[in-house]
Amino acid sequence: MTVLVAGAGIGGLTLALSLHQAGIPVRVFEAVRELKPLGVGINLQPHAVRELTELGLLDRLDAIGLRTEEVAYFSTGGRPIWREPRGLDAGYNWPQFSIHRGHLQIMLLEAARERLGDGAIRSGVAVEAWRETAEGAEIDLMDRETGASLGNEKGAVFIAADGIHSKARAALYPDEGPPVWGGIMMWRGTTRGPRFLGGRSMAMAGCKARKFVCYPLADDGDDGSLINWIADLALPPETLWNREDWNRPGRLEDFLPRFTDWTFDWLDVPWVIRNAERVFEYPMVDRDPLPRWTFGPMTLLGDAAHAMYPIGSNGASQAILDARVLTREILARGPGAEALQAYEEERRPATAKIVLANRGDGPDKVLDIVEQRAPQGFDKVEEVLSREELKETAAAYKRLAGFDVESLNARASIVAA
Repeated sequence: MTVLVAGAGIGGLTLALSLHQAGIPVRVFEAVRELKPLGVGINLQPHAVRELTELGLLDRLDAIGLRTEEVAYFSTGGRPIWREPRGLDAGYNWPQFSIHRGHLQIMLLEAARERLGDGAIRSGVAVEAWRETAEGAEIDLMDRETGASLGNEKGAVFIAADGIHSKARAALYPDEGPPVWGGIMMWRGTTRGPRFLGGRSMAMAGCKARKFVCYPLADDGDDGSLINWIADLALPPETLWNREDWNRPGRLEDFLPRFTDWTFDWLDVPWVIRNAERVFEYPMVDRDPLPRWTFGPMTLLGDAAHAMYPIGSNGASQAILDARVLTREILARGPGAEALQAYEEERRPATAKIVLANRGDGPDKVLDIVEQRAPQGFDKVEEVLSREELKETAAAYKRLAGFDVESLNARASIVAA
C-alpha cells in the first residue's frame, strides 16, 4: 500500500501530509542532504490555502506569512490601472498569503515529520530510477554527493515530485532538453522599507518587457515592511542564460539602470532595489505541456509535471492541488495505475492551460495592453481600457486557474474529511 515519493518540495510534502491524513502509508525521498529555506517570496492563492487549511495548517501559515488583501496594477509611469481585493476581502472563505517559499517548505517539512515520524522522510537520498513490478513499483536510491548506492524500495506506486529538473521526467522524455526560456530575466530580492498601499498589497508596474512586482512578506516595526520584489527585463534572443539556481547572486548594474526613474508616489522603486539585503538572478523558464504523465504505477506531480512561469501566482498553488487530487483518487480507487490515471485526466489538461496562459502573461496582460495602447501614458485609464475589459481579464484567469470566488466557495472539499 505504500506510496513512494521523490522530492520533499511543496508538492511532495503536501502529498505526504494528505496521504497521511487519509490513512495511506507514504515515504518521501529527498536528494538534498539538508533542506534549507531557499528561494524568495511567493503568493498562495485561496484555492491552495483552502487545502492547507483542511490539513490543519492555517495557524502555521499565519505564523510565517502575511494575508494578501489586494492586488494592484500600475503603468510604466506608476499610474493606477486596476485594483481589486484578494483573499477574505474579495469574498473568499479562505485568505491569500504572501509567504517566503523556503519558509513554506520548511513548515510543511516540520509538519510532515511531526505527523509521519522522521523515518517517513529521508534526506540525502535521491531516486535514480524506477521500474514496474508485479506488486507495483520499485525505485533505486543513491547518495548523489558520493555516488554510493542506497539500495532500493518497493511500494504500490511511485510519484515523481522532483522539480523542474526531474530525473524521472528526463528518463521518460530523454529528448526534451533543458527548460524553455522565453527571453525574460528576473532579479529578485528582499528589502526592509516603508509600507506601501496599506501594507497588504501585491503591486505590479510596467509591462512584460520591463516589469516590477512587489509585496510585503512581513511587517517591520510600526510602519515598515519586509518587501519581496521582482524586476523583469526582456533580453535579446541570443542572450546566453544560465541554468536557474535559487542562490545565484544578481548584479544591480545589469538591471537597475532600466528602473532608475521609477520613483512613484506609492513606492521609490530604485531605492528598494539599491537597499536590498541580497539580490538573486533567475531566467524565467518553464516546460512545454506533456502528452502524458502516467506510466503504469508511476506519475509526475508539481513542477516535474507542469513547471510554469511565476505569473498569476500559481506554481506552488497548482502543486498543492495536484497533491490533493491525487490523494482523493488513491483514497477512492486504491494506490495503483487506475488512481494515477484518473488524477492525470483531471490535472494535466487544467495545468497545461495555465502554463500556456502564463506564457501570454496571464492576468498581467492588462499591463501589456495599456503599454501598447498608451505608451506615452494616460490621464484616465478608462480611455485606454474599459472597466469591463479589466474585470473580465482578471475574472478569466481566476476561472482558468480554478479560483473564481463563487466556484471555490461552493465546491465540495477535494479530500473528504
